[in-house]
Amino acid sequence: MFGLGSLFSSDMAIDLGTANTLVYVKGRGIVLSEPSVVAYHVKDGVKKVLAVGEDAKLMLGRTPGSIEAIRPMREGVIADFDVAEEMIKHFIRKVHRRSGFSKPKIIVCVPHGATPVEKRAIRQSVLSAGARRAGLIAEPIAAAIGAGMPITDPTGNMVVDIGGGTTEVAVLSLGDIVYARSVRVGGDRMDEAIISYLRRQHNLLVGESTAERIKTSIGTARMPDDGRGQTMMIRGRDLLNGVPKETEISQAQVAEALAEPVQQICEAVMTALEATPPDLAADIVDRGVMLTGGGALLGELDLALREQTGLAISVADESLNCVALGTGKALEYEKQLRHVIDYDS
Repeated sequence: MFGLGSLFSSDMAIDLGTANTLVYVKGRGIVLSEPSVVAYHVKDGVKKVLAVGEDAKLMLGRTPGSIEAIRPMREGVIADFDVAEEMIKHFIRKVHRRSGFSKPKIIVCVPHGATPVEKRAIRQSVLSAGARRAGLIAEPIAAAIGAGMPITDPTGNMVVDIGGGTTEVAVLSLGDIVYARSVRVGGDRMDEAIISYLRRQHNLLVGESTAERIKTSIGTARMPDDGRGQTMMIRGRDLLNGVPKETEISQAQVAEALAEPVQQICEAVMTALEATPPDLAADIVDRGVMLTGGGALLGELDLALREQTGLAISVADESLNCVALGTGKALEYEKQLRHVIDYDS
């Protein structure tokens, strides 16, 4: 049985993602998963938060002049401190409706490539939002733990975490990172690629939410065998005469649009394999590569990577939640994983 301490524990792990923020509470698992979007109203130079998460995401690209809907996280790190702090506060309050709790200890994951300044900014925001202590854990380690990889063994494990803003490629052994590379390519870059493709090829201007819908519905990393694949109807603004119009887009066109970001992810994996010590590389040939993160759900991405690398590529079971689950496990098993959590920098 859990002791009373864990029953009323308010310690939490936060996956502060570019696209989504997930909160894991000790003893309860993932209790919140919402888009990392904040909508605020600016009056006399003062920002007043109107909506956070799902409600704010509906406002993206649809706001009047007096309201702004933004994502405070860009490429895995904080781009707007005040707004990010408000967002973290909102999520903490949402998870802890009862007042009178002691301040929680919070572990947050950060991209491996984050600079000391960016790490300090995340720590500061979490402390200002009401944390007692703020620990940081590297995203690739959290993703590998969440995917159930045996990272504490003396064998090589390779994880590719494709998030909204960054793709982290890491080789882990004995519970720590042997080699890691962070490339600023992720779900957002894929959306941008779809938007610019439609603008160039179809003279059609679509918003971010439409591009995201195209990517999640019929997005694929490889050309369909029949050269066309599934199709879907999309709406946007015709750039030639300025009126809204509807057009059909096929999977083959989406694959063409996504060719560049997919190629960048493949290259990051190849570079990591070249830099891996030979004994660990031999382990990776045996074990294969694990894909995690929302980007891992892109159709046939595992096959595209397999063709490039010749390795077995598998997608984690709960790829969207891997980082949050791994950060949560680091919180639950803090004694064993103490060396991967950084409480002061």
